[in-house]
Amino acid sequence: MGRGVVRKPVVLAIIPARGGSKSVPRKNLRMFCGQPLIVHSINVARHVSMIDRCVLSTDDSEIAEVAKAHGAEVPFLRPKELAEDNTLDLPVFQHTLTWLRDQEDYQPDVVVHLRPTSPLRTSTHVAESLNLLLTNPEADSVRAVTIPAHNPFKMWEQVDGYLRPLMKWKNSEPYNAPRQELPVIYWQNGYVDVTRVATILEKRSMTGDRILPYLIDTAFPVDLDSIEGFEMAEMIVKRYGMKLA
Repeated sequence: MGRGVVRKPVVLAIIPARGGSKSVPRKNLRMFCGQPLIVHSINVARHVSMIDRCVLSTDDSEIAEVAKAHGAEVPFLRPKELAEDNTLDLPVFQHTLTWLRDQEDYQPDVVVHLRPTSPLRTSTHVAESLNLLLTNPEADSVRAVTIPAHNPFKMWEQVDGYLRPLMKWKNSEPYNAPRQELPVIYWQNGYVDVTRVATILEKRSMTGDRILPYLIDTAFPVDLDSIEGFEMAEMIVKRYGMKLA
C-alpha cells in the first residue's frame, strides 16, 4: 500500500438470532410483512455498500437455512450455552469474532449489530451510523437512540410501601418541574449499534466508554417482543406505506 493511502475499514454485520423465544415462539422465523423476521435485517445489510460481510449467529439449524437462502453467511452454529434466555450480547459477539479470526483469519475493524427485532430500521439508518463512527476516530461505538415519550425524572420506585423518585437532579423535586427544564433523555431503541472490534475484544464491552448517539426521530420505535407488537408494527408499515430495507 502506497504512502498516504488510507485502508478502507473492514465492516462486518452480525445478526444474532437464537432459536428459543418465550414471548413469541420461533420469533425470528415468524412472518413479518411477508417475510421471516430475520430476512429484513439481512436485506438491510445487503443494501449498505460499506458492509463487507453479513454473518448470522444462531444455534438453530432452521434459522440458519432460512438465513443462507436469503444471502447471509452462517459459518457455524452457536454453542447452546451461548443461546440461553439470559445470554448477553458480548459473549455472542466475542465468539463470532474469535471464530472468524481463528478459522478464517478474518479480522474486521467495525461490527454492525443488527437485531432481528427491529425490522423498521433502514439501510439509511445503518449507513449514517457507520459514517458517524468512522468520522469520529476517538469514539468506541455509536448507539441508535430515540427521545422517549416519558421522562424518567418523573418516574418512581416503591420502597417500604412508599414512592421514592427514581432519579435525582439539581432540582430537589424534578418530578414537579416543567418538562422543558429537565435534561433531554435518550432511550436506546435497538435499531442499530456500530462498534469497533477493539472495543469488543480488548475493552470487553459492546459499547466502550465513548458512545456517540445516533438519533432516530421516529414516533414508532419498534422492538418486537410480543404477538401484539408484530401486529402493531405491521399495521404501521401498511398505514404509512413504509419501505423496508
